[in-house]
Amino acid sequence: MADSKKHNNGESKKNDKIEVEGKVIEVLKGSDYLVELPNGHTVKAYVSGKMRINTIRVLPGDTVTVQLSPYDLTRGIITWNKR
Repeated sequence: MADSKKHNNGESKKNDKIEVEGKVIEVLKGSDYLVELPNGHTVKAYVSGKMRINTIRVLPGDTVTVQLSPYDLTRGIITWNKR
């Protein structure tokens, strides 16, 4: 009977990201950034691995796309820089 239950191997948890656009306010130590969201909240975010490999720079004032986890809305990953 236990075999009848299907497990999704955590695929839904990986896809449960919230994407929000925001503006970079400040560059912090350790390649972290403070990003202000449209609702007024500030989020501490870091650059994703693909952006780091391709040496895409993020400067204060840039508009970026941030992925937030539904479990911790104070940390995020910068996935796109719109300048």
